[in-house]
Amino acid sequence: MQDEAMLIQLGYAPNEALVKQLKEIQENTSGYEKIQKHIMDLNDHLKVNNGYVALSNSKNYFKIKIEAVTPELAEEAHEKVQHFSEKFKIKVEKLPKKETYYILGYHH
Repeated sequence: MQDEAMLIQLGYAPNEALVKQLKEIQENTSGYEKIQKHIMDLNDHLKVNNGYVALSNSKNYFKIKIEAVTPELAEEAHEKVQHFSEKFKIKVEKLPKKETYYILGYHH
C-alpha cells in the first residue's frame, strides 16, 4: 500500500510532513511489512467502537485510540486489540490510565 493511500485510509490529508512521519513509524515498527494489512484491518474493525489507528505525535509508533461512548463498547474495543495482538503476534503497549495503545511491531 502506498504511503499516501494509507494516510487517507487512516483519515489524514497527506502532506510531506505526514509521509515523513509515516516512514519513520514504518522503520521503527518491527516486522512492519508483515503486519501492515492487519493494522489497517484493525482500524476498520474499531470504527464501530469509536476507536481508530493513528500516527503518534510523541513516539514513532502507530497508536490505537479508543474513544468509546459506553463501557461496553470500550471493553469490546479492548478485546479486539487483545485479539489482534495475540492472533497476529503483534506487540502492543497500553498506556497507563489512558485508552491508548502503541503498536510496537511483530514479535515471534
